[in-house]
Amino acid sequence: MELKLFSAAAALYTAAAALALAYLYNKNEKWSAWMYRLLVAGVLFHLTSFGLRIHLFWKIPENRYFMPINSFYGALSYLALAVAAVFAFVEGRHRLGILGGFVLPWAAIGAVGAWWRALYMGDTEIHGLVPALQSYWINIHPMVLMTAYAVFGNAFGVGLALLVQERQVKSRKPSELCYRLPAIEDLDGLNYRLIVVGFPVLTVGILMGGIWAYGAWGRFWGWDPKETWSLITALVYAAYLHMRFIAGWRGRKAVYMSMFGFACVIFTFIGVNFLSELHGYLSNG
Repeated sequence: MELKLFSAAAALYTAAAALALAYLYNKNEKWSAWMYRLLVAGVLFHLTSFGLRIHLFWKIPENRYFMPINSFYGALSYLALAVAAVFAFVEGRHRLGILGGFVLPWAAIGAVGAWWRALYMGDTEIHGLVPALQSYWINIHPMVLMTAYAVFGNAFGVGLALLVQERQVKSRKPSELCYRLPAIEDLDGLNYRLIVVGFPVLTVGILMGGIWAYGAWGRFWGWDPKETWSLITALVYAAYLHMRFIAGWRGRKAVYMSMFGFACVIFTFIGVNFLSELHGYLSNG
């Protein structure tokens, strides 16, 4: 049942992303409205699926913790859920359906990736946690970090929309999309607000990881690839905020910096799994 509900959520995210992309080229408001309905339905299905997974996880005595995301399937699933939920909140508050085409593909890609691992790699298997993970920090540390990643994923989509809008504005023959996208200043402000929310969440997540590492391995920091790249990611976003406050960066320059930060997020989340023996989801089991 858990996998069926998750498969439904992945299908709904994919359909919502498809409608959002189509809405970029067709101003029929029904497409935007249905995009939002499918997105919310997908989030609800996904939450129910995740709740069932927690229930199954808790049936193993040593797994009496909250978040069953010690597999790459679980991590991808939660990340997709967080990206979708953050955008559902932003969309519900601002009604900027046109931005769905820049954000929702990330939720769909994450969900389909998790579905592929579940279907073809058996990554949904419920098993006991390795000793180092048998801590209540697993309740919050991975979840906090991936929530920050999801916020940055939304910021990346908004930044991409800003670059498209800037190109449209500078074009001698802007398309209709130019008049449907928010103003560059509004997109820049939304990109900034998302990063302002995501950065302290990321910082808290890294500090939590250090406390957990001290309890599990007797040291706060060990320069494991995952730790190193988490720090690099935080420093890039700190540089973004610094340059915005001190040097007054706005628009394209600021967006490029934030996009570099999101590239670090992707590498930290996926690429480092092939390098880290302590943190690699791909090697856990």
